[in-house]
Amino acid sequence: MKLPTLASVWWRSTSPENDFNDHPDEFDRLWRGFMTARATLGLVLVVLHAGLLLLTKAPSLSPVLICIAYLLATLAERKLSAPQQFGLKFNGPWLRIVGVDLLAFAALHMLQDRSINYTPLFALPVLMASILGSQLLAMASAAGVTLLLFAYAGSLSLQTPWNTSALFSQAALTGAGCFAISFIARQMASRLASIELKARRNQLAADVQTQVNELIIESLGEGVLVVDAQHQVRSANPAAEKQLRISRRALGEPLNLAMAPGWQNLRDLVDTTFHTQSAQQQEIRIQHAGQGPRLVAARTQLAAPLNPEAQGMCVVFLQDQRELQARLRAEKFASMGRMSAAVAHEIRNPLAAIVQANALLAEDLSDPGQQQLSRLVQQNAQRLEKTVHDILHVVELPNPDHVAQVQSLDLTLTVPRICRDWQSQGTCKPDIAVHLPNTQTWVWFDPEHLRRILINLLDNAQRYISTRPDAIQISLDTNWGVQTSPCICLRIWSDGEPLDPSVEQHLFEPFFSSESRSSGLGLYICRELCDSHGAEINYQRSTRTVSGQLLTGNEFFVTFKILPSHDIRTAADQPNG
Repeated sequence: MKLPTLASVWWRSTSPENDFNDHPDEFDRLWRGFMTARATLGLVLVVLHAGLLLLTKAPSLSPVLICIAYLLATLAERKLSAPQQFGLKFNGPWLRIVGVDLLAFAALHMLQDRSINYTPLFALPVLMASILGSQLLAMASAAGVTLLLFAYAGSLSLQTPWNTSALFSQAALTGAGCFAISFIARQMASRLASIELKARRNQLAADVQTQVNELIIESLGEGVLVVDAQHQVRSANPAAEKQLRISRRALGEPLNLAMAPGWQNLRDLVDTTFHTQSAQQQEIRIQHAGQGPRLVAARTQLAAPLNPEAQGMCVVFLQDQRELQARLRAEKFASMGRMSAAVAHEIRNPLAAIVQANALLAEDLSDPGQQQLSRLVQQNAQRLEKTVHDILHVVELPNPDHVAQVQSLDLTLTVPRICRDWQSQGTCKPDIAVHLPNTQTWVWFDPEHLRRILINLLDNAQRYISTRPDAIQISLDTNWGVQTSPCICLRIWSDGEPLDPSVEQHLFEPFFSSESRSSGLGLYICRELCDSHGAEINYQRSTRTVSGQLLTGNEFFVTFKILPSHDIRTAADQPNG
């Protein structure tokens, strides 16, 4: 539904001639109803006069022929003509419909044998002109009936010697009745049409308001679920889908909160809401397979049913506490980052002097103990230099030339090259089992940033793996995501022990680490680099086959947006990073 259509209808004039124009379906129904009534009346007149023709000793064929002609005209109008609005003047539709009725009924009235009174028939054309036309046309039709009746009475007064005052009185009363019918019918029709127009406008406004509400709910960062008493999910906005790991495609199928064991706390909260018939609010934990529990602030409201016999709905509002806490921590980290950057800048120059002085001292040292102390100074200086570099990288402003560095990458070629470079950096690097598809997989990414992300994840994996072969595995999933938004997923798996829930909760936050010798910036930098390219990085526990055994390990996975098909031909001609 488009708002311009709403505006054009909303401000339409409510004048009588526009009442039925606003509702073509209603006008068509009335028009066809009148056409059916005319045809039915014509059939009744034909049957009546045919019977009189058979029963009368001195029959007249003229009334029968007029009735047959009228019946054929009404049937043709009913079958062949489309509904048409009468204008302000005696136009074509009026002449074909109202004019034919007036002429036919006037002819029958003039040919009457005093046994049948045809004046009530004039109410039909006047009524049609009042409802299907304008007020002016309705009054003109009533005036036409009155003039025809007076003309008939006048002609009789000239032809017969007896008193014809009764005919003039009847013509006057019939004319007054036609005027009354035209006025009252038009006013009633206009009133009913205005009421229906107002009802449709209200319905249109309600539909627009519903769409606005749905748009607002869709854009809310807070998850919204509508659940019935049987735990059936009737509706969910994107934020709720993300928190519950469900998709729009799944909502087209029966989705029940009992389907996932990790939603038990949510089901209990819904049951409590229905049982107490009151709003509830508490923090619950939602468990997803392969991941730690997610703390969610949930509150419920009962929606009363429109039908007293129907059952109400429970509206559940979900707010991920991690996102709320992340926003609070981001504000704190912003100020910490500025302070850390200032400290890092102050450390950089003295640190460079220490490194240079230590290198000069090492050239003149011959004692093994003193050489060991020099190497210790060098190692810690390098560690401190790396920390300073990480801090400055986190707080540095975006590089305006960064867009030019982004290019199309074939992950099936780039990922193995980075893995080989990582293994060549030291003598104790473990082997990596790389499982990639045979087809090219193109994404948009900065090659150096992808290298930094992958090396950081491999360094983390190396710290906690076992000595088994294939303890680190890399795979590429090209069918990741829902059908409406397919993605490419790069998975880095290791057979390390599961992370502590407190560590997992703050995994991608800056300055957080489970090791005292780490700056806690590696994964945070990975996430920032992914966000800058429209990618996402996440963590979960998953299973892999290692030395013939199915083992559960830690998996970091990066989801990339697939390069559009029209860009793949261009990407294939570019040098790969």
